[in-house]
Amino acid sequence: MLYKLLYYFHDLYSPLNVFRYITFRTALAVITSMAITFIMAPWVIARLRKYSMTQYVRDDGPLTHLRKEGTPTMGGILIILSVITSVMMWGDLGNKFIWIMIIAIVGFGSIGFADDYLKAVKRNPRGLRGWYKFGAQIALAVVIGILFYHDPNDVYIAKLSIPFFKKWLIDLGWFYIPFTILVIVGASNAVNLTDGIDGLAIGLIGIASLANGALVYISGHAGFSQYLQVLYLPGTGELTVFCGAMFGAALGFLWYNSYPAEVFMGDVGSLALGGSLGTLAVITKQEIILTVVGAIFVIETFSVIIQVASFKLTGKRVFKMAPIHHHFEVKGWPEPKVIIRFWIVGIVLALLSLTTLKVR
Repeated sequence: MLYKLLYYFHDLYSPLNVFRYITFRTALAVITSMAITFIMAPWVIARLRKYSMTQYVRDDGPLTHLRKEGTPTMGGILIILSVITSVMMWGDLGNKFIWIMIIAIVGFGSIGFADDYLKAVKRNPRGLRGWYKFGAQIALAVVIGILFYHDPNDVYIAKLSIPFFKKWLIDLGWFYIPFTILVIVGASNAVNLTDGIDGLAIGLIGIASLANGALVYISGHAGFSQYLQVLYLPGTGELTVFCGAMFGAALGFLWYNSYPAEVFMGDVGSLALGGSLGTLAVITKQEIILTVVGAIFVIETFSVIIQVASFKLTGKRVFKMAPIHHHFEVKGWPEPKVIIRFWIVGIVLALLSLTTLKVR
């Protein structure tokens, strides 16, 4: 809570008044998390390699991925630490939404850590058993959903906002908590499935963090929310700092995770970041917009569902390999081309999601 300390002296030194502005603190959060990730990554990579926390590559994936065997993994630990450190420094720790986001990123990160530890250290290719992993995610999402549902100050509790319609709100009632579980757990696993080639998932996370940063800032700003006819949710604007920290960490990590990757973030990173995006969407009532911002994540997930369902029902596969990014690799697209093209689509989708703010 460094910003509180600095702002305390603004009467003595007027330039310190800038710390009251969310936009200024968000910029500092971006720089801080990016610097921590970028500077600390070489040390972390060396330690991961020293303790044999390296990637296990399954032989049922693209053959080109076999050379990635032995690459340090669990780099998501650094992402989580840089985000939390940055938020602790520049965020308002008196804001309840900040703490809910910290619970989300640490909680889902811990589940991913257990899975990665079993794979990398214990050399168990399955990692954490599916039901244990999925059950822990559901339990954490239930806790987050209950925290929201029992907020007496939230006039839009259990309401679902529909894009393009400024006053169309659907009251989900008791179904709000199951819906929250679906959004958060779904987002967490969707990012996890997308994290299959160098830099793809972390790049898309960076793009989604920028778009979500704009959405939460507007939702928490009385003037902008009124002008754009979106729900005004007091206190959510502070989450812009969290989004900035995620974006900065994504940039810093991408430097080392870009093709050919020097480190992978592992489930500890992908589950944590995906869970954070889902939680952000629930807080800001932008659950449907999340499917636009993160449409690549959604497509990756459905490609796996379709592939499995088709093979079990007909014995045939729809894609050459799933998730769908592997399909294009098997077709002959070089890995960097798949990554860049998916990023381009992600940027277009992020811009599309922001157009819904005005088209209402």
